[in-house]
Amino acid sequence: MLNDADLAAQLAHVAGQLLITVRDSGLVTGKDLGKAGDATANQFLVHALRQQRAEDGLLSEEEKDNFERLDQSRVWIVDPVDGTREYGEARADWAVHVGLAVNGAPVLGAVALPGADGGQGVVYRSDAPVAVPPAPSVLRMVVSRTRPAAEAVFVAKELSAELVPMGSAGAKAMAVIRGEADIYLHSGGQFEWDSCAPVAVALAHGFHCSRIDGSPLVYNQRDTYLPDLLICRPEHAPRVLAEVARFQAEG
Repeated sequence: MLNDADLAAQLAHVAGQLLITVRDSGLVTGKDLGKAGDATANQFLVHALRQQRAEDGLLSEEEKDNFERLDQSRVWIVDPVDGTREYGEARADWAVHVGLAVNGAPVLGAVALPGADGGQGVVYRSDAPVAVPPAPSVLRMVVSRTRPAAEAVFVAKELSAELVPMGSAGAKAMAVIRGEADIYLHSGGQFEWDSCAPVAVALAHGFHCSRIDGSPLVYNQRDTYLPDLLICRPEHAPRVLAEVARFQAEG
């Protein structure tokens, strides 16, 4: 039997390849492609986890919630397609998330970027950190392609940071690890599956991860809404959190 880390990585990779196959078939397009991709990846992940880790809890964006997970210390939290729009547009900035929370903490994760690196794809793992490039002289803040958070725009201005628009939450978080950005600040709406696996991977790489008020990210809650997130190099966290607090105080 695979250990937890290998299982998470294999699940994320295989789900990503299934999604590429569905998209490249050309048999489903438009909004239906996103629905087909979500359903295909979710079915694989859910069936595999229930077979491989039958005693654990499970929370998936595409599965009806089962509150029995609240009584379990180990809960797998998955997002079959993080960035459905980007997936449908054949962009690179979408992801597959497979995370494991233990007693509410994001202890393990794998994030697949199937369209990254010229379409070759890559999986980032919490158990196998890669070398993180040094920070540049001008900081870069990755933000939503369509609705950058007001806090992020404000903080970027105060830090003289460049804004880098990007798709999915997983792609943004991995952009910090890949050295394509230095700060990922989000507010305005996410759920546990949007951040569990990316946060586990980022923590393993030595990054600061928290809510935007500095409080910890806690998973496997009855209400899965977890609306804000900060992932950044640890040396930048105090300044970013202070600027967010100032923005909110000035309202």
